[in-house]
Formats: sequence, structure tokens, C-alpha cells
Amino acid sequence: MQTWNDVIRLANHPTPSPRRVEKTPAEWRALLTAEQFHVTREHGTERAFTGEYCEAHEAGLYACVCCGTPLYDSRTKFESGTGWPSFTQPVEESAIRYKKDTSYGMTRIEVLCNVCDAHQGHAFPDGPAPSGLRLCINSASVKLVQQEQPAS
Repeated sequence: MQTWNDVIRLANHPTPSPRRVEKTPAEWRALLTAEQFHVTREHGTERAFTGEYCEAHEAGLYACVCCGTPLYDSRTKFESGTGWPSFTQPVEESAIRYKKDTSYGMTRIEVLCNVCDAHQGHAFPDGPAPSGLRLCINSASVKLVQQEQPAS
């Protein structure tokens, strides 16, 4: 389980990605909506409480909207009251990358897809126990992939 200390360590020493997906801005624009492009490729932020997954509770995995890599499990999603989907953990350490972000006159930790560098959101140390992490993620940067129910 990752903690805030792990996030800081990984921001300074990122885990290499097992694979890479790279496209030109024109190729990304052709695949994404205008909002998805702005959030994921231009490091934008959707308005609070407007995202498709802000209050979603369906079971499944949240995958990167750009490359389809599974990033978050719905079982780690929680209601943070911030207006963005929030998770306590990535599906695995190498799924996401953390990067120091000093934009807008503040220091934060940015969360990116480790496969295609899509901006996801930011990490904060104010999540629930036991990890204390809040991965505050833009709905526009992910897509919910429903998990199949076991046959009965």
C-alpha cells in the first residue's frame, strides 16, 4: 500500500513504465474530446462537481482515457467532498507516475499515466486511513471499464 512518503519518493525517483504510448498532439486531438485533450494533454482541470465519475459507484476499473491502461480500482474510490473522483491507491505502483508541480504559485504532486503521460490530477496526504492518500482525479482523464460478473 502506498503512503504519502512513497508518493514523495516516487516523485523524485519514478518507476519506469513497462510500455510506452506516444502520439503527436494532432493524433491525440483526433482521439479525444476537446475537454479530454485539454485535461490530459494540456494539464487542465475540469470544474468541480461536473465530472461524469464524481459520484459514480459502479464496480470496475478506471482506465486512462488516452491509452486504456488500468489505473484505479473502484474499490479504492471514496467520497472526498472535493468535487472530483478520489482514490486511495493506484491499481499498481507502476501504473501512475508522480511529478512535482509548481504551477500557479504552489507546490503539489501531479498524477500522470505512466504509459502515455496523460495528466490525471493531483495527490494529497489528506485521504482516509490506512494510506492517508487522496488521488484527486479528473473524470475527463479516465473511463470506467465494467468488470464482468462471474457466471452462475
